[in-house]
Amino acid sequence: MGKFIKAGRVVVVLSGRYAGKKAIVVKVFDDGSKTRPFGHCLVAGVDRAPLKVTRRMSKKKIAKRTRVKPFVKYVNYNHIMPTRYQVPAEVAAASMCTDQQMDTADGRIEAKKFVKSLLQEKFSAPPADKTGKPSKDVLYLRKKLRF
Repeated sequence: MGKFIKAGRVVVVLSGRYAGKKAIVVKVFDDGSKTRPFGHCLVAGVDRAPLKVTRRMSKKKIAKRTRVKPFVKYVNYNHIMPTRYQVPAEVAAASMCTDQQMDTADGRIEAKKFVKSLLQEKFSAPPADKTGKPSKDVLYLRKKLRF
């Protein structure tokens, strides 16, 4: 069977602190690693999604409601559910965070800041797909999962 969990795939985290949250696969480790001897992946996700914005809101309120709270973590394959969505290449999933950043607490904070800025930028102005409309993959990632 072919590997379909690759960098850029949108997944839903099924267990743990971020259960029910959407994330983007940054890097895959199909055969595991020395510290984690099982198939897992590094994901960057949306802990708190942006809220709805209307035209009559002030700029200050819009800025507050469009904030995103991100997370980055390693997740076992058994604890994620892949979706049909794959973020466009211009989101650059592979460059969101690195293994070296995940080793230290300061590196994780730095990675979260970069993910936050990237996601807020892409959520406010979603990249266009082939037809010229906003990408459904990024719009799906922006919405809170209702279950």
